[in-house]
Amino acid sequence: MKSLPLTDEWFHGAVSLEHREEGIKPWRISYRDYELYPPDGIDGKAEICSGIRLRLATGSKALALSFSPLAEAAALDCLIGGVLFQKLRLAAGGTEALFTGLPPGMKDLEVYLPQNTGITLSGLRIEDEAAAEPLPDHRPRWITYGSSITQCVAASSPSRTWPVIAAGECGYHLTNLGFSGNCLMEPMAGRLIRDLPAELITLCVGVNIYGAAASSPRMFKPLLIGMLETIREKHKETPLAVISPIYGTERETEENKLGFTLPLMRRQIVETVKLLQERGDRHLHYLDGLEWFGPEDGELLTDGLHPGAEGYELLGSRFGSRLAAALQVGRV
Repeated sequence: MKSLPLTDEWFHGAVSLEHREEGIKPWRISYRDYELYPPDGIDGKAEICSGIRLRLATGSKALALSFSPLAEAAALDCLIGGVLFQKLRLAAGGTEALFTGLPPGMKDLEVYLPQNTGITLSGLRIEDEAAAEPLPDHRPRWITYGSSITQCVAASSPSRTWPVIAAGECGYHLTNLGFSGNCLMEPMAGRLIRDLPAELITLCVGVNIYGAAASSPRMFKPLLIGMLETIREKHKETPLAVISPIYGTERETEENKLGFTLPLMRRQIVETVKLLQERGDRHLHYLDGLEWFGPEDGELLTDGLHPGAEGYELLGSRFGSRLAAALQVGRV
């Protein structure tokens, strides 16, 4: 097999690409601002590759990626024309993924990188007699921000996270800013979203703040207002939907140590969206998490909080219709 020049043009869904001696490392923050996202780049989550993929058009019947040793077991997916063709399971310490048996002729490939760990790519190879070129993605850009439920570690593979499923069905170019355990509405997260190109922005907020008791009922609305107003500095008319927490079993009734329940959070989110709508934001919308994944779906939660692989499939398949309804409703 022959090597292709490893350049930025192959990568999609990353916020930044760090060129290291050993290869290219994708990030979901600007890696040059790493220190501004304590602790350790959003608790180590910004280097995880959820939603990041390589895109190429090629006639090769095989494709190989090489990379620095994986920190943990992971999966990579190869899609052809947007449809999952082959899934590879790799052990911790793995350094190569080889997709074989690809159909002959020119085809559009996407390789989704792991949603549970970071990766530094060092090589991209195809058959000696084949050609390949980077495949642009001109679809509208969608940024989605959230928790582990958006990062989707427990999805069956990287292309089966709910944001990837929804992006494929709805026709969006995805940037996934789901940070497991760390959707805390930090000011730098708002600035990050503000500075990225987007034709759609969705924020699924609340559940990590409940779990970490990171904000009191007194401060939750000010934090959300601050994030939304920061984003609006550069996205004044971009459709922006705030999604309240999906069903959360005991979190629906049990107060955390600061007095929060998920129903109280949902009320505060609705009040915040309504406030900003009344101040003239005609492009701000609310999506009720319980209408997306409610008590009737609770059996799909693997631990009372996370939907698991089947639940993520359900979230992905439902998202387009739920979002469309939210965007049509107007004011809450």
